[in-house]
Amino acid sequence: MAFDTTTTVHPELLRLRDSIDNIDAALIHLLAERFKCTQQVGHLKATEKLPPADPAREARQIARLRQLAETAKLDPDFAEKFLAFIVKEVIRHHEAIASETQAKA
Repeated sequence: MAFDTTTTVHPELLRLRDSIDNIDAALIHLLAERFKCTQQVGHLKATEKLPPADPAREARQIARLRQLAETAKLDPDFAEKFLAFIVKEVIRHHEAIASETQAKA
């Protein structure tokens, strides 16, 4: 399907899209910072021979973020799914770090 690029876009739509683009950029930068921290945690866990996953912490985080989501008027189920996706990726990273650490030992 071809789009007509000569059509004038409503200024309010452009303003809202600019805001969305800025928020998306901020989210990417925040996620990058979060993963820098979790990489450090992964190295510490590997050095101390701690398990990659911490189900008790994950449960506390889910409860905390669900409450934050409710306060922010964000669907708590969505927030939990989003956190679960991130935690799954963090655990995968921690497992890889642990494997690398064991291979060096």
